[in-house]
Amino acid sequence: MSKPLHVLTRPHHLAARLLTSLSNRPPEVAEEVWAESSLLPGEVILWRQMSNQDRRHSAKVARRFVLARPSASRAEIAGALLHDVGKIECRLGTWGRVAASVVGSRTERFRLYHDHEHIGSLLADVAGSDPATVELIDERGPAYATLKSCDRA
Repeated sequence: MSKPLHVLTRPHHLAARLLTSLSNRPPEVAEEVWAESSLLPGEVILWRQMSNQDRRHSAKVARRFVLARPSASRAEIAGALLHDVGKIECRLGTWGRVAASVVGSRTERFRLYHDHEHIGSLLADVAGSDPATVELIDERGPAYATLKSCDRA
């Protein structure tokens, strides 16, 4: 299902994501260690398939998530870390993602990009994730509002 375009409704978030996506540097070692310690073995495999840009972003979002939700379970933290994992299926780089954000779901790869939440939840389920992790990646559950606000910060 195609998501509505958010280009005009959240330009600050999109501009910030673009700027941080221009560097291909991996996350800091301490962030990698922290992230992987919060993930199940199958989730670590998914995490490592994410681009450096997505792993840096996801670790930053997950850190905000833990601050905003101190009682977060390991499964919820994993959901925050893997909230963008479905983007591995679209195989779009930074500029392809910009194009998909502007023009919508006009091609198969753009459709995959716009449906990355559902795709990610399926990948996490197959990887053996806890139902709470799968639910959070799929933009559902009691912790989703917190994740959404941490992702948009």
